[in-house]
Amino acid sequence: MYVDVQDDDGSGSGQALIFTMGDNEEVHVLHPQQIIAYQGPSSGRADRFMDVKGMYRKQKLIRADMSGPCRFVAALPPGYRVKTVHLDGKSDLLYDFKHLFYYSKGIEFQTRVLSMKNMLVTKDIVKVKFSGKGSIGILTEGTVTEAALHPVDPLYVDAGSVIAYPENAKLELTVYGNHLASQHMSYHWKMTGHGSVLFQAGRQNRRFERDTHDGDGVIKRFLREALPFGGVFIK
Repeated sequence: MYVDVQDDDGSGSGQALIFTMGDNEEVHVLHPQQIIAYQGPSSGRADRFMDVKGMYRKQKLIRADMSGPCRFVAALPPGYRVKTVHLDGKSDLLYDFKHLFYYSKGIEFQTRVLSMKNMLVTKDIVKVKFSGKGSIGILTEGTVTEAALHPVDPLYVDAGSVIAYPENAKLELTVYGNHLASQHMSYHWKMTGHGSVLFQAGRQNRRFERDTHDGDGVIKRFLREALPFGGVFIK
């Protein structure tokens, strides 16, 4: 399977992913409504309801199973990208299921239930851990950055920007900096451990645009920055 990513940065449009698949190759697309063109046998696509071990039992989560030989195009809206990650069977990263755009044949996943405290902050119930050999496509907002963890010195990352982290990592919800800094920032994960963390840079773009083109006026912006956790509760 070959995935060609087409991205015209100057146009402000989203990405287009062109999948070219040979005989006996298969990929599972979790956002089948984004498939805008297909060339191949009609039987090469089969949509199915997913039941990821009950994690989304009340939602009709559909995937498209695409079998080769075929060629198809998936489109993404502006601001979204797909990062391809190749797995060799040794990955211990935990991902948000909502970030998964596709996974190839040979990839399986297990679920890890989050604590109630983490559920309230991340608004996710579980994380998923992938096993097997193949590739996965991770849906992101903006550029993906990777940072190494240290067993003692913590890494602070905006909680809503984290895409994946090692299963062995120790996490603590917190803020940091001086009094004013800690008041107006979003909650961060304080992380220690081994391995690397993946996080996206695009999530903060919405706040930056809001602050620089604020139709609510200077007073509301000041309250967000001056009141304790104003950036969290005043939108």
